[in-house]
Amino acid sequence: MTDSNPSAPQDDAAVEEPAQAPVLEVTDLTIGLPKGGDRAHAVEAVSFEVRRGEILCLVGESGSGKSVIAFSVMGLLAKALPVVGGSVRLSSEELVGATEARLRQLRCTRMGMIFQEPMTALNPVMRCGDQIDEVLREHTDLGAAERRSRILEMIEQVHLPDPPRMYASFPHQLSGGQRQRIMIAMALILEPALLIADEPTTALDVTTQAQTLKLIKELQRDRGTGVLFITHDFGVVAEIADRVAVLKQGELVEMGPTETVLQRPSHPYTQMLIAAVPSHEPPQRASVAGADAPIVLKTEGLAKRYVTEGFFGGGRVVDAARDVSIEIRKGETLGIVGESGSGKSTVARCIARLIETSDGRILLSGTDIAKMPARRLRELRRKVQIIFQDPYRSLNPRRTIGDSIIEGPMNYGTSHDDAIARARRLMKLVRLDPDSLDRFPHQFSGGQRQRICIARALAMDPELLIADEAVSALDVSVQAQVLELLEEIRNTLHLAMLFITHDLRVAAQVCDQVAVMSKGEVVEYGPAAKIFGDPQHEYTRALFEAAPGRHFAFGQHA
Repeated sequence: MTDSNPSAPQDDAAVEEPAQAPVLEVTDLTIGLPKGGDRAHAVEAVSFEVRRGEILCLVGESGSGKSVIAFSVMGLLAKALPVVGGSVRLSSEELVGATEARLRQLRCTRMGMIFQEPMTALNPVMRCGDQIDEVLREHTDLGAAERRSRILEMIEQVHLPDPPRMYASFPHQLSGGQRQRIMIAMALILEPALLIADEPTTALDVTTQAQTLKLIKELQRDRGTGVLFITHDFGVVAEIADRVAVLKQGELVEMGPTETVLQRPSHPYTQMLIAAVPSHEPPQRASVAGADAPIVLKTEGLAKRYVTEGFFGGGRVVDAARDVSIEIRKGETLGIVGESGSGKSTVARCIARLIETSDGRILLSGTDIAKMPARRLRELRRKVQIIFQDPYRSLNPRRTIGDSIIEGPMNYGTSHDDAIARARRLMKLVRLDPDSLDRFPHQFSGGQRQRICIARALAMDPELLIADEAVSALDVSVQAQVLELLEEIRNTLHLAMLFITHDLRVAAQVCDQVAVMSKGEVVEYGPAAKIFGDPQHEYTRALFEAAPGRHFAFGQHA
């Protein structure tokens, strides 16, 4: 495909290239880091190319340099990260040293980017159609009617329903998957030769993720676009990539065809990453909770309804959770899986009494807490602890981690010395140095921060631990370590755990029982081995089938 868009700037439209010519050539790219960092360069002597009509996946852990490379191509690097060597050529045009005016011309016309979090990438006070229109107004001379027609056509091409309504909607009125499609429409509206996708599916549930991946692949195939796809999810890599490049601390350690890299990795680092990919098949786990183990949590007919009132009367009733009945025994992990909006987190918040229930009972060690008055919730807070999704926002950046861990116990009467002693024991349990209690959260990696959050939750000696997407933001290797830690804690402390996740691989590895939720209801419930081995409900089967890389055998010849 050639870029023959008549409304694009003339110097861009005239570029003609052979079908297999690289649309992006990165040669010996080296990007510096500020003084005092853990290494001299964010990226060092990295070389690769993206050809027309192919998808190259950049993979690696956080800090490996994936996003830094993407931002350097787009000319969006912070001043603290200078390009100190190498070349970046877009359709044979050198970008290193290009003026800001030229880079502005190239963005959207010759290269587009899909960011990880569309809610922060989109302007919350502009209608979605107007945000796409901004691209056309900036880079074309089309009239208002032509621009609107083209935007509606593009919205339809990314498979969004009711294009006029999508055009007129604000970002907060759309789902996460719909917002990501608006981002894709914006990035592709002028048919750029290069599309950069920076973790575009990380925050999406499996079905929306599958739809987004299918859409990107479909648009890339139809338009002949070269795609640089950045991810740490090897299921996504298996699903979408033609070739894979593996980065470790800024250096390119392995590159090759997808099947070769994922099934026969040659570098030890790649082998380690592949080995950390969780399987869809539940392992043979030793049972900690026997049939006679006490029931820690039981819900009976739990329901949560939201009632919205219209401007002219009427209104709407939304059942976020309906007739949810589950139970967790001491030493058992129950996983709740489902798409965004299925009611998973609503159920967890009801159980923790962060929101009020509309109906039903919540029995915690036999006591119904569903309608417990606020004055009695203090004791409940000690018995039910939550590990949240984002460890960066879960800890107060101005307090040492030691202060964060001991705060809860001290509020319940534990002396400072006893609380510190317990904090040191818990730091050992989560495999962190007890002598680092006086450090601040920013001095730890994301995985270490999540371990600190686990230690803080355990400091209260809870009866029930709720993990709400606790590993979804972590790299595959760090995720494996945290899952291993949670398993060890389960076996050691015999905790009852409610594990909320949209990642089916993770659920398979850590859950004894699984409840599958759809539209507020539990549609299938039973032992993990049975649910994953022989799903009965149509929705469960569709959910499993949508999981990226489900049919790929990772590292089978490694």
